[in-house]
Amino acid sequence: MRSVTYGAACTLDGFIAGKNGEIDWLHMSKDVNQIMREYWKSIDTILMGRKTWDQAVKMGGGGSMSSGMRTFVFSRTLSSIDAKGVELVRDDAARVVRDLRTGNGKGICMMGGGDLARSLFAADLIDEVGLNVYPVLLGAGIPLFTDAGRRVPLELISSRCIAGGCVYSTYRVKHAD
Repeated sequence: MRSVTYGAACTLDGFIAGKNGEIDWLHMSKDVNQIMREYWKSIDTILMGRKTWDQAVKMGGGGSMSSGMRTFVFSRTLSSIDAKGVELVRDDAARVVRDLRTGNGKGICMMGGGDLARSLFAADLIDEVGLNVYPVLLGAGIPLFTDAGRRVPLELISSRCIAGGCVYSTYRVKHAD
């Protein structure tokens, strides 16, 4: 079975963006680039919600994120996406991700997006959480996690300090059996 990792950068007070979607507090360091290079080797599928897709397009990553990478954008408001290698999913996210998990391939990355993460946590479809916590307090904004309707127990796999005072941690989800 393929593994789904929820990967995100967040502030120390648990936000993935400011009130108006601002991410000016994010910075790419050599450490982050190295972590991402290694991680990209282990996946072949990216999942993201519409808001994360909009940010990717603004940052110039609106096409296929990498050659050989399948990208799925989950949205009930978009009617189409004109980008090579990107598939729009307008129906049940849990069903689509469940099907992807049982198929062949490498790992699956669920990027950013608290709303999509909430629905996948609720369906018990996320296997790992990878967080890069930035040393900034926004006070308000878009939360990293919203109520999945159930408690989600996690087990720490690794944690380390990286450039800029950030802490990168990986957790394994303890699935309900």
